Amino acid sequence: MTEKLSTEQLKALVLAALDDLKAQDVQVIDVRDKASFTDLMVIASGTSDRHIKALADNVVEAAKKHGAQPLGVEGETSREWVLVDLGDLIVHVMHPQTRAFYNLEKLWSVSEEQTLAGRKGQTP
Repeated sequence: MTEKLSTEQLKALVLAALDDLKAQDVQVIDVRDKASFTDLMVIASGTSDRHIKALADNVVEAAKKHGAQPLGVEGETSREWVLVDLGDLIVHVMHPQTRAFYNLEKLWSVSEEQTLAGRKGQTP
């Protein structure tokens, strides 16, 4: 039986799979202190629908090859944003315009202190 990959091993595997097919603007966000459903999010951009699909497929194939079965893959038909859930790590592959609109980097980089500070002075 294959041993479960550590989060760091999974991250290295995903980054290599994305790099193999020239993903653009790859970012890794540690969300362990913000979310209970995963440890890391990897966000990358593709240049076209086909590139986004190929990047996501390459991540899935690399994960399976190393014994990490994806929990799910969403968005394969739209290809504007494909999400690959690997449990401890979630991969988002997006068109640059979609990525700019949703701005996941900003959403997940907000600290608890910033959130609480932003609520001060607001009435419920």
